[in-house]
Amino acid sequence: MATCPPCPIRPHRHTHWWQRPWVRYGALITLLALSGLVILALVREQTGTRGFLVGLGLAVLPVPLLVAAFRWLDRVDPGPWRNLVFCFAWGACAAALIAIVANSFATRWIATATADPASADTLGATVIAPVVEESAKAAAVLLVFLFRRRDFNGIVDGVVVAGITATGFAFTENILYLGNAFGTDQLTGDRGIASVTAATFFVRVVMSPFAHPLFTVLTGIGFGIAALSPGRHHLRRSLLPLAGLLLAMGMHALWNGSAAFGDYGFFAVYAAFMVPAFGLLTWLVVWSRQRELRTVRAELPAYVAAGWLTPAEPYALGSMRARRIARRYARRHAGKEGARAVARYEACATSVAFLRQRGRRGRAGAGFTVRERELLDALWHLRGVARPALEYAARATAPPAPRPVPPWAYGHGHGYGPVTYGPYFQPPHGPYAPRHPQATYAPHPRYAPYAPCPPPRPHPHRP
Repeated sequence: MATCPPCPIRPHRHTHWWQRPWVRYGALITLLALSGLVILALVREQTGTRGFLVGLGLAVLPVPLLVAAFRWLDRVDPGPWRNLVFCFAWGACAAALIAIVANSFATRWIATATADPASADTLGATVIAPVVEESAKAAAVLLVFLFRRRDFNGIVDGVVVAGITATGFAFTENILYLGNAFGTDQLTGDRGIASVTAATFFVRVVMSPFAHPLFTVLTGIGFGIAALSPGRHHLRRSLLPLAGLLLAMGMHALWNGSAAFGDYGFFAVYAAFMVPAFGLLTWLVVWSRQRELRTVRAELPAYVAAGWLTPAEPYALGSMRARRIARRYARRHAGKEGARAVARYEACATSVAFLRQRGRRGRAGAGFTVRERELLDALWHLRGVARPALEYAARATAPPAPRPVPPWAYGHGHGYGPVTYGPYFQPPHGPYAPRHPQATYAPHPRYAPYAPCPPPRPHPHRP
């Protein structure tokens, strides 16, 4: 078996003060905080204090549901919370501030140039706003793609990052719209269901809370496909995010321009485009999530052969139901710390599988060996709590063993008939053993350049 090459020694080099992580984090936090204060002042100035509070209370309602939905999609390989907090803060503060300033400036300039405020508002909503808003939201996806490349592995990661960013942007925008609607009701005296606030809440929060996430998710899918593309295809990796951004702008422009299609234009666009697009993207994301689970089941057997994992673990780690059972088992026997350890073990094993897949496709980069060793060491330290839980989950979710068919079932025959398998059990085939917890796996020759190093062995003179 191939051995792991030694970790490369990085030469010491002097780093300037602006290259230090705490400087970058401090500058980013300062930028987002200042953007938040400015956008807070602008929204409060337009809506008033009471309108701002009412808008804030109503706009926050869909946020937990949307965040929980995107976190559910990201359960296979969950990204760190700091990335999601950054994306939400960027969408709610920086992107919203850019959109408000740019849209106001562009609308006023068009109204002055054409001397037609009505057409300026229509043009600003259907042309200027989609371009500015989608570009501002796409900036967060681009930053995560460039500076957190380790956490950006495919379509699901692009969808989650883009969706959380758009959720933050929609949160701020809903405060503005609902606050203005409440101010209008205060002037006209309307209350209850017939009020402008109720109508705005129904359209923006009840009917279309997924509108902004749906637009920006198209950009995230473009970045996700680019992340899956081989490193040598530079043109494709550049054009795919741009194509996703253009699709997001087009869908956003169609949504904003639906009011110009007549009294029922909004409902026509909603039924003919928004709902089918939402269903199609939901199917794509669920399919991508299942594809990630298949990747885990296909890549981890190499580490079983090397001794890092037990034969039951690829089966358990490739099933969301088995993962849940393993965490519950650890919580029951080792408390919350045990459940967190199992969750950490599952995340590291999934990252190892994706890293190995990128290595086979030539996209792992120069740090493949170092990163793989870091993840394998983390697995080795957590194995004491995680392995019993995963083995229990594998036994609990394993399909029934194959049963031979008795000879009388064929009317006449000698001996047992052909062996039948359950709906989820596969007979041995291919370079690896089947996806069964008691299978024995063997490495494939194509993995020779990325053969896993053996796990550490205990010292002979130490207990």
